[in-house]
Amino acid sequence: MAGSPSADGAAPGGGHYGEDLFAPWEPREAERVDAAALVYDPVTTRRLRALGAGPGSRCLDVGAGTGTVARWLLEEAGAAEVVVLDRDTGALEALAGPRLRVVTADLTDEGLRPGRFDLVHARFVLMHLPQRRRLITRLAGWLAPGGRLVLGDALEVPDALDGSSAYRRTMDAMWRALRSTIGTDVSSVPAYPHFLREEGLRDVAAELVVPPLVAGGPLARFWAETWNRMRPALEETGLVDAAVVDEALAYLASPGLAELGPGMVLAWGRRS
Repeated sequence: MAGSPSADGAAPGGGHYGEDLFAPWEPREAERVDAAALVYDPVTTRRLRALGAGPGSRCLDVGAGTGTVARWLLEEAGAAEVVVLDRDTGALEALAGPRLRVVTADLTDEGLRPGRFDLVHARFVLMHLPQRRRLITRLAGWLAPGGRLVLGDALEVPDALDGSSAYRRTMDAMWRALRSTIGTDVSSVPAYPHFLREEGLRDVAAELVVPPLVAGGPLARFWAETWNRMRPALEETGLVDAAVVDEALAYLASPGLAELGPGMVLAWGRRS
């Protein structure tokens, strides 16, 4: 990816997820987000249950998207209270009720005080934000004693032997375009366990999950819709042209698809 992050994770892109790219009101945006949720929700919820999310828990879901994890916390885990926090909560208002509170706010707002929680969860959020290291400090500060912070973000696992295929070139163009437009940066994701230890959390651990990338499957649909939505930005990188993107999209839908796509790192720790 172009450029280098600062020690605090700042990146050159000055835009915002949901404004400069992937606006929630755009056609098919909810379907794009839900396609990824179909793949990653089972991974996330299995880990949250193993970490003790259950009856009586007070939970904060940051960057809640369409609310799939929040609904699981309420309906399956039986949490006592779930707070969902996002800059755009249009898709979440219908979930509001006695046990679910919707907070429309920017995580970077210094005045934000949502409370103290037994679980703070943020998935595919920090990677899109500047000063992400400081934001981890903020999230850890919202933990009640014994509470768990669970962070999930993307990590690319590229094939070092493939630098020229349409798939590889388009994926590389995507990361560069995300970096230059909205500041997305996954280079510090492997350091999340260290960051959690620096916050004084205990029982720190992490896992990398790389779900199968199958033609016609939800993850292939997610990447195809993402690339289609980003076409102008992809071509502006100079790494691909329209023909290369078309070839990559056809490959995602073909029986010959055989890639180890980007995965998700989950890192967690417990407040003493």
